[in-house]
Amino acid sequence: MWKKDEAMDKLIIEGGNRLQGKVAVSGGKNSTLAAMAAACLAPDVTVLENVPRCKDVFTLSEILQALGVRVEFEGQGRLVIDARELSTHVAPYELCRHMRASFYTAGLLLGRLGRAEVPLPGGCSIGSRPVDFHIRGFQALGAKVVTEHGYVKARVQKRRLQGTVFYVPRSSVGTTINLMMAASTASGTTVLQNAAREPEVVDTAVLLTAMGAKIRGAGTPTIVIEGVRKLHGAHYAVIPDRLEAGTYLIAGAITQGDVLVEGLIPEHITALLTKLEEAGIEITVDGEGVRARGRGELRAVDIDTAPYPGFPTDLHPPFAALMTVAKGTSTIRETIFESRFGYVDELRRMGANIRVEKDTAIITGVEYLTGAPVEAVDIRAGAAVVLAGLVARGKTEITNLENLDRGYENLVDKLKALGAKVERV
Repeated sequence: MWKKDEAMDKLIIEGGNRLQGKVAVSGGKNSTLAAMAAACLAPDVTVLENVPRCKDVFTLSEILQALGVRVEFEGQGRLVIDARELSTHVAPYELCRHMRASFYTAGLLLGRLGRAEVPLPGGCSIGSRPVDFHIRGFQALGAKVVTEHGYVKARVQKRRLQGTVFYVPRSSVGTTINLMMAASTASGTTVLQNAAREPEVVDTAVLLTAMGAKIRGAGTPTIVIEGVRKLHGAHYAVIPDRLEAGTYLIAGAITQGDVLVEGLIPEHITALLTKLEEAGIEITVDGEGVRARGRGELRAVDIDTAPYPGFPTDLHPPFAALMTVAKGTSTIRETIFESRFGYVDELRRMGANIRVEKDTAIITGVEYLTGAPVEAVDIRAGAAVVLAGLVARGKTEITNLENLDRGYENLVDKLKALGAKVERV
């Protein structure tokens, strides 16, 4: 599915073109990963629609296949998951170490087989994202959990997991989804307090409900799950990718262009739209989608990232790229991940004026950026240097594209369709 030599690819961007036109948003990458794991809770066949062909989806497909699941793409955006033969409770180390969402297999395997041995996950280097919250939740559900030799090993102590009341620390999205999956087939009722409210959590709950789970309250701080003995397959379309949509809206803004993003759910990115308007961008929401149009000078704005419905941490680096060419000084305070600032040195190479003080990036806008050799150090930092390259004078050369490939489907083709001069070589 994915060629290893693609890690040697480079993205070459000739900046200075005003982006104009329409772009269709892909299915949500983060929602898809949760949905793929949730689908395997049923010893049945589930069909997911609107699935993006990005590297993280292919990696999780391989992990699930190693557990005995059949995973096949059929046509554009359709993924067929046959979990009838899932039988292995040990997830493969080499694959899991590359992505955070691999830890969803822990909730899946505990809920389905009563046993799970899952490697401590890897992913983007944006700060510690300990699985302690997940482990505490599994223990509250009655599992015995130990960590040894790089694996989290969990086992149901009774015949089934037992319903419980659990306070989700920091409204963790991953913890909320993992416990929701595990609790779906537990005995009794589970109440998740301080649950994450993100659209991806709601999407997973809707899919699980379509599979026969009894879940209410998703999208609020309290989720109640009444365990059922068995789930069945379903046919389900994943929500649009709010982070990809946000990236293209910022692309329109940074180039003083006119970009219409089709197929997104505007309510999922209200915080971004508000900040774009503050920055001087004209935002129009209608039946077609959301349109971002430049109206001249960009203004500096201040942001604090926050759990949904606040400003998404994953749109912090792309928005920082926008602020590098805004008039005035802006601040972006990162409250979710302490090492989210990997993009800073890369943007500095392009002439950006950014300094970091503790949890805050302080960005003083410059008259122009210049093209330079830079690296996509993680998924969203990669988006930041792409956006900067679109507006920079001269040529920007981006390496380590594997990170961009993890989260963006058909990035080059979509940018070209909007008028960007970009090539993958």
